[in-house]
Amino acid sequence: MTTETKNAASFFDQADVEKGKIEVGDGIPFGMTRVTNRQVGIGGVFGTWGKSYDNLTLQGLLENRLGHPVPPSERLNLSELGFVNRHHIEKLSMEQNTQVEVEIGARFLREAARACGWDPSEVDAVLIGMSAPISEDYLDRIARAAGIPDSALKVAVHKACDGSVSSLHLALNPDLPENTHLTQNIAESLRGKKVLVGGIEGLSRFIITSHDANAMQLFGNAAGVIGVIPGQTMKFLAGKSVEAYDQEGVLQVQMNYPHSSMNLGGGTNIDVTQTNVNNIRIAGLMHEPQDGSSIVMAGPMGMVKLFVRTGVQVVKDVYRSYQSYLEQKGMEGKSLAVAIVHHANYKINKLKEKHLQNDGIFLKMPWLVSEFGNVSAASNMIAFLRQLPQMKPGDHILIDGFGAGTYYDTLAVELSG
Repeated sequence: MTTETKNAASFFDQADVEKGKIEVGDGIPFGMTRVTNRQVGIGGVFGTWGKSYDNLTLQGLLENRLGHPVPPSERLNLSELGFVNRHHIEKLSMEQNTQVEVEIGARFLREAARACGWDPSEVDAVLIGMSAPISEDYLDRIARAAGIPDSALKVAVHKACDGSVSSLHLALNPDLPENTHLTQNIAESLRGKKVLVGGIEGLSRFIITSHDANAMQLFGNAAGVIGVIPGQTMKFLAGKSVEAYDQEGVLQVQMNYPHSSMNLGGGTNIDVTQTNVNNIRIAGLMHEPQDGSSIVMAGPMGMVKLFVRTGVQVVKDVYRSYQSYLEQKGMEGKSLAVAIVHHANYKINKLKEKHLQNDGIFLKMPWLVSEFGNVSAASNMIAFLRQLPQMKPGDHILIDGFGAGTYYDTLAVELSG
């Protein structure tokens, strides 16, 4: 990791951040950055809310929440894992948390549309990954508050850290099982339309019931939302979705969303529910903590074992499919400009990169989310937006998502503009 990454300023201190405060409790600071690349016709926003804690001041917050000092053996070397800040809110009532997250979510949707040059009333669909929704109708509520029409399609995706990439995959790939099992194929219905895709993660509120020091050091609040027109500004080239149930419970996550929990004997662990004509829920089965807490996780090496082996194989499979696509189109000289990978931690990504290189696959995989911690479904979209200014029409991009459950979505796309 570079010295610049290790010493990165707090997100709120950066010059391009628009800051404000939500008047709940003692006041919740928030900030967001708007990004637009007119050449490729894609824009969006990313940001966070809550007090900023660097790796030193975080220890005091942990001691306060856990009720005791964190033993040295449980203190993570967070800078080596790629993180320098996390954003947390104070303990609030459910009513206050709902007020904060609805206002935050609506702001991100509204400003993402505007970053694309769209009025929110023009948005045809919203697909958002969220690990722990504050309410079952959260997406409906923030879309309405943002001024997005009730007639717009709303798809809530609960696949932990994979949520935003799974959302994008749903919007672009008509052959996904989730699309073929619905009465309307999401990707086919959204071709040529104005679509918002992203991740909105109020993880500070979620992990406040956790007793796991690892989780409390790694996770924080953030959101990232982009606007695309499937088939125009972004085209699907190749992709794969994989689920591999975490039988051992290496990363246990409480499901605070409806799920049948009936598929442990085989078949898919993903429930696809159309709650009404304009609302769909994609819910992934999780290995839940038995103590009723929100998250229980193994240490960093446990996360490496959980995500790297299968994750590398999924990327390799998509890369081969992408190469076959290039051969069919007579584009053998083309290559992937960059890989946008979920930022679970820096060591996971470097190990994936090493294994891929051992198989002759060399991908540029920049580390771009140091000021937020692991922000689950928000991380891929933040990373995409930070790389967006360097992207050009015709670029081929690999987007790699993975999360608890365990779920993987990897796809290669072309930017058209």
